[in-house]
Amino acid sequence: MRIGAVATAVTLYSLSCPAQAEELPSFATDGQLTACTNPTLPPMTFVNGADTSAVAGFDIDVTRELARMWHLKPVITTMDFEGMFPSLASERCGIVISGVLRQTGREKNYDAVPYLDSSIVVIAKSGTPKIASLSDLAGQSVAVETGTSYEALIEKENKVLASQGRPAIQLQMYPSEDQVIQQVLIGRVHALISQDVEVFFRQKQLGGKVSIILTPDNPDFREFAIYLRKNAHDKALLQAAISDMKQRGLLEQLSHKWGISDQEAQVFSEQNAPSAFSVPVFVSALTSAAFLKGAALTLIVAVLSHLTAILISIPVALKLNGPRSPLQMFLTAYVGVFRGAPTLLQLLFIWNALPQFFPIFRESWFTPFLATWISLSINESAYQVEINRAALRAVDSGQLLAAEALGMKKSVIYRHVIFPQALRIALPPTINDFISLLKTTSLASVISLQELLAVTQIQVARTFQFTEYYSAALVWYLAMVFFFLYLQKRIERRFSWADRNEATANG
Repeated sequence: MRIGAVATAVTLYSLSCPAQAEELPSFATDGQLTACTNPTLPPMTFVNGADTSAVAGFDIDVTRELARMWHLKPVITTMDFEGMFPSLASERCGIVISGVLRQTGREKNYDAVPYLDSSIVVIAKSGTPKIASLSDLAGQSVAVETGTSYEALIEKENKVLASQGRPAIQLQMYPSEDQVIQQVLIGRVHALISQDVEVFFRQKQLGGKVSIILTPDNPDFREFAIYLRKNAHDKALLQAAISDMKQRGLLEQLSHKWGISDQEAQVFSEQNAPSAFSVPVFVSALTSAAFLKGAALTLIVAVLSHLTAILISIPVALKLNGPRSPLQMFLTAYVGVFRGAPTLLQLLFIWNALPQFFPIFRESWFTPFLATWISLSINESAYQVEINRAALRAVDSGQLLAAEALGMKKSVIYRHVIFPQALRIALPPTINDFISLLKTTSLASVISLQELLAVTQIQVARTFQFTEYYSAALVWYLAMVFFFLYLQKRIERRFSWADRNEATANG
């Protein structure tokens, strides 16, 4: 009897295991649910505090609940808005959830599962008269976030205006939502386009400064959706999970938690938004652990990238100064390509396009730090090659011939005769190039590297205290740059560069 019961139990277990396995979506790999998000859209997704790793919001709670339902570990990957869908396509994340609207254009390439209703709003400074339609913005400047569907909306409206012989809406695009709102606050644009959920959340920060002048009824801007790669089974599982969350009232609870329910429609009623520069906030940001870590990461990336670039550039410079050969032609093309292509494009190509050709770069070992290091090293080496090549050419070639006549080996000649003299010539432009690279590291914020600028933007998106946080970042950048400028002067003094005026005076 017992044996039969055990056999029955084993049979039922073996039959149930495959069914359970099928209930997990294919993007659930290694027991993890990886979600890509841009943490600059409160209350959907944002950094809730000084710690840049403490991501919170409506979307984050939804992701964690999905992971709980599927018995997975939630992994939140933060990045620039424009990098989310390329990362989804390259399988760096299983879903994109970041306050992204459901759009038919996006659904041509990805599946979308709606989870929250929303409305598009047009916001302007307080006192601006309300308008009846988007066409009333003809001739006015409007700001939107780069990569969003608002751009297509304005372009569509401009076609209608052109057919009526009216001036077009002047579109300005910015990389994050907080920068979009800032343009209205400083008066650079007449209005901005956003979603009502952010407006509800921002009321305490911006109370009295801006107001809603239009709420268009547009069917393409009514739902936030979770995006995933095309897979009917995965989409059905995600739809079932979202339906379950709705039936349990969890989504409604989250709406109340994050202040985006209908009860929050009294937008911008409070008048407590600070307007003056806050010294305590500036000092707090300047001395915060987040800014210190961001500055340290910026410096580490710059130093490692430049050292790697120097190591790459020395043999390349020697080869380019040598006799013509097929390898020299290849290296000349290498220098031309990486000097000619924008640094940001190279960074995005390595991070987003490389995994499409080589799946190994989709793995977790290929981090934003590593991608930035590789990209900046290759890019910087192309410039360093020209510095080193010019420095080597500036050394009198007769010294090489004389050393060879004395029977010295070529390696010894370069080590003791050529390189020391070339170093004196190359060092000042090399340090200048490093200072430029130090500032170029800010581009890495687009692939979610938490360097100094990325930390600043995250904190600005959370607090809307632009001046204080930008000023703190400026102080950090200037401190690093001035240190290396001082170092450059000390090195120049130490080596006593050939200066005709100084030589004449000393003579």
